[in-house]
Amino acid sequence: MRYSRLAALAAAAALLVTACGGGTPAPSTAAPTGTPAASEAAVASPTVAPIAYKACMVSDTGGIDDHAFNENAWKGMTDAQAKTGVQVKFLESNSESDYAKNINQFISEKCDMIVTVGFLLGDATKAAAAANPNTRFAIVDYAYTPAIPNVEGLVYTTAEGAMLAGYASASWSKTHTMGTFGGINIGGPVTDFMDGFVAGAHYYDKQKGTKTTVLGWDPVKKTGSFTGDFSSIDNGKTLSLGFLDENADVIMGVGGPIGQGAFAAIQERSATAVGLGVDVDWYISVPQYKSLILTSVLKKIDVSVEAAVERGIAGTAPQAVFVSTLANGGVGYAPFHDYDSQITADTKTELDALQQAIIAGTVKPSDYFAAP
Repeated sequence: MRYSRLAALAAAAALLVTACGGGTPAPSTAAPTGTPAASEAAVASPTVAPIAYKACMVSDTGGIDDHAFNENAWKGMTDAQAKTGVQVKFLESNSESDYAKNINQFISEKCDMIVTVGFLLGDATKAAAAANPNTRFAIVDYAYTPAIPNVEGLVYTTAEGAMLAGYASASWSKTHTMGTFGGINIGGPVTDFMDGFVAGAHYYDKQKGTKTTVLGWDPVKKTGSFTGDFSSIDNGKTLSLGFLDENADVIMGVGGPIGQGAFAAIQERSATAVGLGVDVDWYISVPQYKSLILTSVLKKIDVSVEAAVERGIAGTAPQAVFVSTLANGGVGYAPFHDYDSQITADTKTELDALQQAIIAGTVKPSDYFAAP
């Protein structure tokens, strides 16, 4: 596993809700060659005595070493292993046809719990859970209505953290033009980042009397720019070059490796511009671009996955929906690192106030989807 281990994170508190509409999650990856079965995990020995419980993870496409979505979920699995001694293993999905195959492989191996990573695994997870009611499941970025008794949905109010990052980005932008793009338009798991990014820029404009243009996404019309995949850095680069041509100086790509295309475009043009990471702190996970990273929108999949595995080990009933929020520390934004001195003390104070307002519910990202 190629991952720069962060310090241990506390498990986020669960927020139980009774329903998620129509199977749509509240809010949200070049895979190694070889067959999925050949991509099983080789992990370090746990730091505590092993226990007789096996938790298995099926990744989405984009690679277990995508430095974002899949990799962060696997970190949650290995964190659970280090803490509890649980046996962990993964299978990598190279295409959508691998989803059901990988899940069924783990069922045949008698995994006690199967964690599936991503909205696109929703149908395969539902079918497997219905056919195997004695196997426990958790799925990232999805929740079912009605709830499935042996499945826990892990969802994230990502727009909250993205709104803060969007506000900071608008404060940094010199051209008052920014851009964002996604991988595949599957709704919340991708577009919640984009919604919040735009909302943060609009909230900044309302407070400061400025006018910031955000290219690539309209949160009201739900239309924008997508690469059509979660793996092609080149496709992300192509969209980003277009944004730079339109004078954007802050770009955020959402969808694992595709987001690296923004930094590749900035480097190619030697542009005075920055990019944002998503899911994890890209300053740490994608250090080759750290000089261009303003901040990252954090979606702490690792924390929620670790907590889900621990609930499985404890034998507590699956929660229909486990929601990671700004309030419980499940979403947020990363430090500004090399750009810290370029974010003013006033802006940092304003960000703190905005965070508290979002937590209190007095400011909602959806209220700022439209330009002021």
